[in-house]
Formats: sequence, C-alpha cells, structure tokens
Amino acid sequence: MNRIYLDNAATTFVSNEVLNEMLPYFTNIYGNPSSPHSFGREANAALDTAREKIATAIGAKPNEIYFTSSATESNNWALLGVAEYYQNSDKKHIITSQIEHPSILETCKYLESKGYKITYLPVDSDGLVSIAELLHNLNNDTLMVSVMAANNEIGTIQNLKAIAQTVKERGVIFHTDATQAIGAVNINVKEMGIDMLTLSGHKINGPKGIGALYIANNININPILHGGHQERELRAGTVNVPGAVGLGKACEIACRDIIINSQKLRRMRDYFVDKVMENIPYVKLNGHKFQRLPNSISLSFGMVEAEALMMMLDLEGIAVSVGSSCSTGSVEPSNVLKAIKLSPELAAGTIRITIPKSITKEDIDYVVEKLEVIVKKLRSMSPLTKSSIGEFDNV
Repeated sequence: MNRIYLDNAATTFVSNEVLNEMLPYFTNIYGNPSSPHSFGREANAALDTAREKIATAIGAKPNEIYFTSSATESNNWALLGVAEYYQNSDKKHIITSQIEHPSILETCKYLESKGYKITYLPVDSDGLVSIAELLHNLNNDTLMVSVMAANNEIGTIQNLKAIAQTVKERGVIFHTDATQAIGAVNINVKEMGIDMLTLSGHKINGPKGIGALYIANNININPILHGGHQERELRAGTVNVPGAVGLGKACEIACRDIIINSQKLRRMRDYFVDKVMENIPYVKLNGHKFQRLPNSISLSFGMVEAEALMMMLDLEGIAVSVGSSCSTGSVEPSNVLKAIKLSPELAAGTIRITIPKSITKEDIDYVVEKLEVIVKKLRSMSPLTKSSIGEFDNV
C-alpha cells in the first residue's frame, strides 16, 4: 500500500540537513548556554548563529529574535506581554481576525475576561481581511493588531504589507503569526513595518518543541515566563539548544529554496486541484484561488462527511486533515470555515490537503483515484442531495 502524507500544515518531517546540524548538540556540545565555562560558551555561540539565520530569513536583527517552545507560546507572549506592559494605560483595545489560530483567539478571549475590548475582523469569502474594515475599527484606544500572514486551513495569504502599514501609520503595534508563511512568502519585517512575528520549527522541516518571536527593539513587552535571566531577561528557562540550531537551519533552507520549492508546489497543487475537479463532481475549492500558499488545498465535497472521508483515505495510506489539526475532536465547523460563510453542509464535507515538496504526479494520480472511489461510495449512502448544499466549482 502506498503511504502518502498530505498534512504538512499540521507538521513536517525533519530534513536530513536540519537533523545533521542538530546532532552534535545532543551529545558533544551539550553545555548550558547560560554557563560561563567553555561548554556553555560553545552552546551559546550556537544560539547566536541560529539567531543570525532566523534574523536573515525575515530581515530582522539577531538581537530581536527570542527563542520559545512553540508558535503557541510566541503568540501568547506577543499578546499577553504587550497587554501587561501597557496595563496601566488607557489602551485596552486589540484587533485580530476571525480566522486566526486558536493560540491567538483563545488568548484574546482571556484578555476579554480581563477587561480588554477585542475586535474580531471579518473576512470575505476568500478569507481576506478588508483594509477598510481594519481602518474603521482602529481608534485611539487600540493597543495592537494581530493578523496572521497566511491561513493554516484554507491557505489564503493576507495583504500583509498593506495591513502592517495601515496599522503603523496610526502608531499601533502590529504582530503577525507567520507560522505557515515562512518559506512560502517573502517577508522582510523592516520593509513591511512588522513589530512582532511568530514562527515555528516543525512547519518548515525543522524540529518540534521550538519556536521564535521576533520583537523589534523599539517594542516594549513584559515576560510571561519568570525565573532566570535567559533571552535577555525576557523569557526564562534554559533554551532548547538543539531545537534552536534546527530552527535556524530550517529557516536558512526555507529561504534558500523558496523560489524552486514554491514553483514546484504550485504546479503540483494546481495539477491536484484540476484532477479532482475533472474527475469528481460537486466539489468546491476554498480560499483565494491565486493568493494562497503554494502547497495548500481546501476542498469541500458535497454530500460527503469529511470525517468518514478522512478515515477511508487513511485506510488507503493517505493522510489528510479535516480543517485545522488543532480543532480535531470538534463536531462544529472550524472558525475559519464559519468566517468564510461556508454552509454547514459543505463545511462538514471539507478536508485540508497540504502537499510535501517530494510529491509526484504519480502520487497525485493515486490519491485522486482513491478519492473518486471513496467519494462515490460515501455519496451513495448520504441522505443529502446536491440541491441542499449550494454552489460548486464544478458539476
């Protein structure tokens, strides 16, 4: 049986280049980077090198890169750290979008319980934030704005530079969760006016358990972890040196190969979508048709239950996701599918496919062949009819 992994938005394998870079820091160079002796200095030098690689990837300065345990921690820190620093000011308003990752949305809910006003910007049917809507909601009480660079479910890439500049013109702090965008979208934080940026290792063929937060030197923020004096006294805890080394290498590779990888992935993605549309009727492609991540495909199958589709594909050795991996276990449509106003029936039939760099046309042909058989079988058992579930991109 073929085994084909199509869930790269959830996580990716660690590349050999990254793994080889990390290995010495598990066994030979294992000192605590906070220790003043030679073992510690060697480890600290590795952190400095990793910081430089990450900074180069996003156009930042090395001393603006702070290591964390994950993108979730980075997102929490960005929101909570700024809110706590300015807790005695009159600025109690934060703007985000309705399609953010749960680590942003749940943190915003927590801040609401502490008296902050949160504006959740709507998006259009393609998943794009409106600049006009953002402008309408910015006011003198606005402390910060957080809008993701690219969506993890439908792949839509935001007009990041326009959003950042709109926010900066009003003297408001701008944060973006770029976890899915690194290696797919060219980002220069200085040119674009980004104050804080979140990224993670395991989405770009780096290790799990390591993330980073870029914080511009002119941004004031409090720590949310208290203890030692690591990370320039802003993030306590011994830094995961092998993880940081891996994240630095993964960022270096992602930016080095961004053009060739994006070109191949777009070709494979479009071939995949075209094959599905040609062979399977009553399918809708979600997200912006062109302004989307090169490896991302969100498809709604009419008259199909996505959970059943996912499990039957799994039996054929094919791994896909039903929306965001962080939302599994929920029977409700994800916040993203609700925000783009997908009908409940179509949302229930939506799967997320995120293809790897190694995919071939033969892989795609195999997947589409299995999809066609499984969808036909599920529809033969479905109580729904095409008239009950709205419009499709093909018939």
